[in-house]
Amino acid sequence: MATSDALDLEADVFKRADAKAIARSLKRSAERSHRRKSEPFRSAMSMLNFYINRAGRNLPMKQRAVLERAKDELRVVFHRPPQRALRRPG
Repeated sequence: MATSDALDLEADVFKRADAKAIARSLKRSAERSHRRKSEPFRSAMSMLNFYINRAGRNLPMKQRAVLERAKDELRVVFHRPPQRALRRPG
């Protein structure tokens, strides 16, 4: 039987309306997991990005905004510097 590389996430964690709660839950899951291949921060951020990318256009804009804020909150709870804004050619 193949083992999954995914984290053990709380049910409906990505459907929450509070970005901080999502970040705290992902941090807890990443730190407790023995199935992750990289450090907890990278695993948590990967799961969040994976969910956003898989949901694609079916993800309501309001929830997408919450999940994008959760990325920033993940950086805070893991004591990482904020991500610099990307400059787009104009």
